[in-house]
Amino acid sequence: MNNAGVSGLPGHKGTSWEGLDSWKIVFDVNLFGMVNVQHTFVPNMIHQENAGVIINTGSKQGITNPPGNAAYNASKAAVKSLTEGLAHELRIRRPVPNLTAHLFIPGWTYTGLTGANEPAAEKPAGAWTAQETVRYMLERVRNGDFYILVPDNETTNEVDHLRIMWGAGDIAEGRPALSRWHQTYSALFEEYIRDGLAQLD
Repeated sequence: MNNAGVSGLPGHKGTSWEGLDSWKIVFDVNLFGMVNVQHTFVPNMIHQENAGVIINTGSKQGITNPPGNAAYNASKAAVKSLTEGLAHELRIRRPVPNLTAHLFIPGWTYTGLTGANEPAAEKPAGAWTAQETVRYMLERVRNGDFYILVPDNETTNEVDHLRIMWGAGDIAEGRPALSRWHQTYSALFEEYIRDGLAQLD
C-alpha cells in the first residue's frame, strides 16, 4: 500500500504560477514518495513466487482536476500515469503476472488530511470513514480491478463516471479546459449529469 499525500504548505495552495516551494513539497511527497517506494520494493517483489499487489493512492482530483489546488491535482495526475505505466510493465513480464498494480482513487474520506485531526471535529455526513474506504478498496482489488474509484455518501460511482467522461469530452469535443467550471458550459454540464443519471434509472 503506497500512500502519500500533502495538499501544500499552509496558506500556499497557490495557482499554477505561484508558490514554487509548496509545489516542490507536494511533488516530493505525492509523486516521489510513490516513486521511491516502487524503486525500493518492486525489484524484489517481481521475483517472488507468491502473488502480490501494489496499491498506489491517487485522487479524483488527479482525474477531474477541479480548480483550487493546481499542485495537488498535477501531482495526483502524475500518480495516475505512474501507476498505469507500472501496471502495464508488470503485465507484460509474464503471461500471468504474480504482481499487479492498482490505482486507489478514494472519494471524500474523513482523515487527518480532510480535518479529522481538528479538535472536537465530527465526520461530515457526506464523507466515508477510512475503514469504509479500505473495505471497498480490498473488495475491488480481490476482483482484479485496476481503477478503484471509491464512492462516498455524496457522490456515487455513476456521477463520478459522468464527470470523468465530461472531462475527456473537453479534449474530444474541443471545449475550453475545465469546461465544467466555465461560465458558458457549466449549465450544459449540469444538464449532461441530469440526463446521464436519468438514462441509468
